[in-house]
Amino acid sequence: MSVVLENLGKRFGDGPAVLDGVNARIARGEFVALVGASGCGKSTLLNIIAGLERPSVGALEVPADGAAFMFQDAALYPWLTARGNVELALKLRGVDNATRRSRAMELLELVHLAEAADKRPHELSGGMRQRVALARALSQARQLLLMDEPFAALDAITRDLLHEELERIWRETGCTIIFVTHNVREAVRLGQRVLLLSSRPGRVVREWTVGPEAKSDAAAAAALTGQVTTRLREEIRRHGK
Repeated sequence: MSVVLENLGKRFGDGPAVLDGVNARIARGEFVALVGASGCGKSTLLNIIAGLERPSVGALEVPADGAAFMFQDAALYPWLTARGNVELALKLRGVDNATRRSRAMELLELVHLAEAADKRPHELSGGMRQRVALARALSQARQLLLMDEPFAALDAITRDLLHEELERIWRETGCTIIFVTHNVREAVRLGQRVLLLSSRPGRVVREWTVGPEAKSDAAAAAALTGQVTTRLREEIRRHGK
């Protein structure tokens, strides 16, 4: 297993529980999408898996080398080129000078952005900036990649193109991906499984396996998207009460 969560719980100070009794097992090389109502604890759960937060209770197993993290905001350094942003991440990893430039170019080629290596963030489109951010995350050479709504701010066409790129990169690298999204269609499109977190306190209350039909047939994908959306709306209504 790549990630194992057992009865995981989290509360901040004396406040109510954000997460309570979270149980999940994610296999090495699996792509899992995580959906839930706003405020249900999805980002908190990713932060715990990444080691940025400690759980209040429960047990957690993650790969020994930790996880790479990609956020909704590309957060690139504006004074560095695309290659410079990736090289900086490699430098922080301790990669030597002679290797950094070539490795950065390899990663930019992987995300189909080698031709923009010398451009600064303000010269890149939103989708291109997210590709640089993905290359930077991959530069950490971790088995586990955590993605917190990385495409939410992009237009639909750009998002669809990046879905294709992410699927290709996932297959080429064999990494494990946990992908948080509010977009159920996106979850079904990308994930091998979709996990639904309940409204606070968050726990995994339902999961769906995305079979081959849903990956290849639009009607099957729409049907599964409808099932997940219906159950998600129930959680949103419950949260509203």
